[in-house]
Amino acid sequence: MGQKVHPIGLRVGIIRDWESKWYAEKDYATLLHEDIKVRKYIETALKDASVSKVEIERAANRVNITIHTAKPGMVIGKGGSEVENLRKYLSDLTGKRVHINIIEIKRADLDARLVAENIARQLENRVSFRRAQKQAIQRT
Repeated sequence: MGQKVHPIGLRVGIIRDWESKWYAEKDYATLLHEDIKVRKYIETALKDASVSKVEIERAANRVNITIHTAKPGMVIGKGGSEVENLRKYLSDLTGKRVHINIIEIKRADLDARLVAENIARQLENRVSFRRAQKQAIQRT
């Protein structure tokens, strides 16, 4: 029997890139838990905005957060109010300056996570699983 290798761990650095880009020696665990809290908050606060990926980069007193989304208008809000509320909450959570970049996903039908969330949402709304699958395949 062969050894089992984690598929993401195998691809990181070659095909995929890291989702968190920072280095810490002493307080690694606290920063890791902070990253998890940030990702969880963003996913719950922006669940209707079709967020695909959240990248976190850390410098000395600054945190850069890049949000890949299919609906950037929902993340930004009217006049930037939503993104400003998000920035305030995240700066309170981390205790550092937070800079948020929003990147639009041009073809949401080609993003695996967004397709999976769409199928899950349809199944929760009691749509036939065959119909949900066929629609997802036809859109790609």
